[in-house]
Amino acid sequence: MYSFMGGGLFCAIVANILLVVSTATDYWMQYRLSGAFAHQGLWRYCMSGKCYMQTDSIAYWNATRAFMILSAMSCFAGIIAGILSFAHFSTFERFNRSFAAGVMFFVSTLFVLLAMAIYTGVTVNFLGKRFGDWRFSWSYILGWVALLMSFFAGIFYMCAYRMHECRRVAGPR
Repeated sequence: MYSFMGGGLFCAIVANILLVVSTATDYWMQYRLSGAFAHQGLWRYCMSGKCYMQTDSIAYWNATRAFMILSAMSCFAGIIAGILSFAHFSTFERFNRSFAAGVMFFVSTLFVLLAMAIYTGVTVNFLGKRFGDWRFSWSYILGWVALLMSFFAGIFYMCAYRMHECRRVAGPR
């Protein structure tokens, strides 16, 4: 039970770090514009060594930003619940902290999935046709890795919850 929780906590901490780094950096997409290389993130775009804030309020950027921030926040809340589940694991009968942590990690997974789906769909359908020579970059890839890590954190915590429930139902030996 505690090994599942430890594995889940490790995955969650890595996922939260990756979510923050992915959201904050500006290498979601790289492209060539007028012969020069450029790259952009959720907050800035950089061309010829100079970076500029994205001041346009475009719906897909705002949605991607919002879902990435919500994902990082729910992952952090899951980490807090996961840490608290180590202390007095079976204190509450009606509220199990490992179950709450697992749910928060699945919510985080859903939010990052929505963010990545929105960004991918718009980039491939709109920006991909606008820029001939483009590719997704490492910040974008970190977002997908964070999705997997938060999903596995949820799986680990649900397994810990299942083991706890099986022991509780079976009774003391």
